[in-house]
Amino acid sequence: MTAPQVSPPGFWQALRTYLEPASVRMLLLGFAAGLPLLLVLGTLSFRLREAGIERSTIGFLSWVALAYGFKWVWAPLVDHVRVPLLTRWLGRRRSWLLLAQGAIVAGLVGMAWVNPAQSWTLHWPAGLVAWLPWLGQGLADAQLWLLVGFTLLAAFGSATQDIALDAYRIESAAVEQQAVLAATYQGGYRLAMIWAGAGALWLAQWAEQAGAQGYQQSAWALAYLVMAASMAVGMLVVLFAPEPQRPYSPPTQGAKQWLLNAFVAPFWDFWLRYRAQAVLILALIATYRISDIVMGVMANPFYVDMGFSKNEVALATKIYGPIMTMVGVFLGGWISLRIGVLRVLMLGAVLAACTNLLFAWLSLRGHDFVGLIWVISADNLAAGVASVAFIAYLSSLTNIQYSATQYALFSSMMMLLPKFVGGFSGVAVDSVGYTQFFIGTACLGLPVLLLIHWVEKNQRRAGPV
Repeated sequence: MTAPQVSPPGFWQALRTYLEPASVRMLLLGFAAGLPLLLVLGTLSFRLREAGIERSTIGFLSWVALAYGFKWVWAPLVDHVRVPLLTRWLGRRRSWLLLAQGAIVAGLVGMAWVNPAQSWTLHWPAGLVAWLPWLGQGLADAQLWLLVGFTLLAAFGSATQDIALDAYRIESAAVEQQAVLAATYQGGYRLAMIWAGAGALWLAQWAEQAGAQGYQQSAWALAYLVMAASMAVGMLVVLFAPEPQRPYSPPTQGAKQWLLNAFVAPFWDFWLRYRAQAVLILALIATYRISDIVMGVMANPFYVDMGFSKNEVALATKIYGPIMTMVGVFLGGWISLRIGVLRVLMLGAVLAACTNLLFAWLSLRGHDFVGLIWVISADNLAAGVASVAFIAYLSSLTNIQYSATQYALFSSMMMLLPKFVGGFSGVAVDSVGYTQFFIGTACLGLPVLLLIHWVEKNQRRAGPV
């Protein structure tokens, strides 16, 4: 007997799903997740450069992002370890969320307190400096080391929050609702990036003393303290949100069995469920974002070389860009409800490659601010559509019993290869120029289209996603 056909939801019906309590909670939690990212990377690099820190040192400090790439290492702890006192009060997921948010607040407050421009020097052994030249004057500052420590604390807390929040989202709704939750999560995430990017810069500039020149610690301290206070949005949601119901493995005896259940079982479970398709799926996860991530490494140098001012870049990338990303995530969530996640995954991959070609077009025009706005808007719209479908797809792959560990593995794999390849992007631009580089990054997306086609073909045999 043929199953009755269920018509896809209309626009207004889909819109109402964004106003449901679960969607609103995910919007606010997405804000808490997106807030720390720029504060430990982009906004921090601006602050350090203004404080006179060398560019090579700033580049090395960007390695704090590896906390996000290797979060799968401690994800099993989030899945299986109880937080003393908090777990009994809040439950497994919310206790880890609150603990991680507390670490973020502590890290941001510490970053506000430390003055990287005013420090005392530590003397490294000459042989060590010769072997590790980046341990030069920049990282020989004790105050800067303190800043590094607080930055790592905030980044580690942020990565842990991502682990717990992804698990919370997956366990809070059925598979068919994941696209909507992914859309609201991404919407809150992008709002936070506007606040942590353009908002933090605006606060620091507003707090500067009139007529004073150079780096002003008090202005940056105020900006970072306000950012730390903004984490209250997510913490309040955690305190009042319901704890999702999830199946837990029965307690096991012995450390060896616990380690097997916590660290080996999640990966073995994925392999058993997908077997021959597992390699294909992992290849898709590892390469899906490669086109836009590799291109993005050279985006800011490109803006500088094209003669765009800081105000122009801030307006285009921190205002128009995130707004169009939010439009893209809500559009992607709606389209996913109508045509399915895998088809939107293909659409997002095509759009990501095409927008890289728009950057190649812009490189031929030079300083064209209107063109910059159009290219940034299109690029962020495409990224929004792709990210919703990709998050929903990754969510569909997880077993709810190991949701934190498996999703952390998937999201980490998504970044590692593109970030590694992106490290060579400067060499590529020096060799072939911006136009050919952008065309080349668009071509990197072609194998992704084949992978999606093969995955979709195999998926049809098992049923639609």
